[in-house]
Amino acid sequence: MRLTFLKRAVRAVLPLLLAGPLLAAVPAHAAPVQAAPTHRAAARTASLPVPVTSVSDRATTPPGGSFTVTVTLTNPHDTPIRFAFQTVQQSYDTFTDVSYQGLKYAATACNGSPVTSPCGNPQSGAWGALYALPLAPGASTSFTLTYAVAPDSACGDGLNVDFYSYVYYEYQDGAAFNDGLAGVAGTQVRCP
Repeated sequence: MRLTFLKRAVRAVLPLLLAGPLLAAVPAHAAPVQAAPTHRAAARTASLPVPVTSVSDRATTPPGGSFTVTVTLTNPHDTPIRFAFQTVQQSYDTFTDVSYQGLKYAATACNGSPVTSPCGNPQSGAWGALYALPLAPGASTSFTLTYAVAPDSACGDGLNVDFYSYVYYEYQDGAAFNDGLAGVAGTQVRCP
């Protein structure tokens, strides 16, 4: 019996919801998650990193400025990727800079649309990707997230807006999957 999109999304997100604050504390350079979900009969991809890359259009952004992150999923398999779920959340270091140093920023757009766009994910302030699928073998698909640094934000060396991402995707018509964490490039908030 084929799983519906909603069922797949719930099953992909359930480990995140159960882990909650623990995943929010994972730094951007964390190793991929190693435990396979017990609810799936599909085979997990062994020893293959999550095929996600990211780039920020600005290495530094002053208060009052903005930056855009482009996240790309590339299919390394010989069959199409037919389902993908991904969130992008602030790293632990960014969380502590926001909480204790006065760093202020906000998401303003996803793929050029205001934050009410479909790729917004209200859970834990995270954003989720809606990739164009199916994704053919060797092909890539991307989405962009735009953030604004508040004019009254703290700034200086060591104040960064960085992210991490949880990715889950299925291929071989749902018979195999891979998931894990990936760092997502951000920006350093420097004083003008």
